[in-house]
Amino acid sequence: MSSRTYHVPQGGHPRQTDLLSGRAVFTNAYAVIPNGVQRDIVVSHLPHWGNTRLWVLARPLSGFAETFAHYLMDVAPAGGSEMPEPDKEAEAALFVVGGKLSLALADGERELLPGSFAYIPPGCAWRIRNRSSSPAQFHWIRKLYQRVAGLAAPDLIVMNEDSVAPTPMPDTDGRWATTRFIDPADMRYDMHLNIVTFEPGASIPFAETHVMEHGLYVLEGKAVYRLNQDWVEVEAGDYMWLRAFCPQACYAGGPGRFRYLLYKDVNRHMNLRVPGAA
Repeated sequence: MSSRTYHVPQGGHPRQTDLLSGRAVFTNAYAVIPNGVQRDIVVSHLPHWGNTRLWVLARPLSGFAETFAHYLMDVAPAGGSEMPEPDKEAEAALFVVGGKLSLALADGERELLPGSFAYIPPGCAWRIRNRSSSPAQFHWIRKLYQRVAGLAAPDLIVMNEDSVAPTPMPDTDGRWATTRFIDPADMRYDMHLNIVTFEPGASIPFAETHVMEHGLYVLEGKAVYRLNQDWVEVEAGDYMWLRAFCPQACYAGGPGRFRYLLYKDVNRHMNLRVPGAA
């Protein structure tokens, strides 16, 4: 039995007696959307989705995310969709954090449990349903696929985190490791969704500054995270968006592991025709 945990949003509303305070930050280099902001009053709904609500954590927007949208889906019993994706050029990465879902593909249905990952290529028909008696929650990353002449279309991937051995960073004694669902050497894929794990006290000991845009959702634990020039405290359920080249580093605070779900765009030339686009 896995000892991993995955944060599930609670929704609801703050009490009228609560003080107006919080950790939400929105800048032109990064954003922090704390778990306490993910309330019922800020949920969204989508066409062709029944008994489902969602929190939109990132979307393409001037001065914000450029390459992707990130939804945190909450599917009630009997909920789901027969037509989930309206754009035939969109690829999807799904990661389940709570409950049980049935993912229907051309070759049949797959059961998705907490820790399940699915990469769905563009143009691949899929349906998803909650056939259980309890709510289910999953992350859904949407991105327009960037086709490359001479490269075949990417394959469908469905697996669970339990089946993937984390790759330790060099010279860290395994205290900093990455669980990779997609082979980083496979150029057919233009995005990755990984899980990064830090043992208590482990760190990113330099200010990473690179071209990849990031979306980070904290699954477990807490840390102090460096974003641009600021150090911010983050914990399970918090979301961070980092613009390309935004410096980042962190110290895992303990007492348990610090783990986050990480989106990044990869394996493509920079777009020279649209200023600011990658």
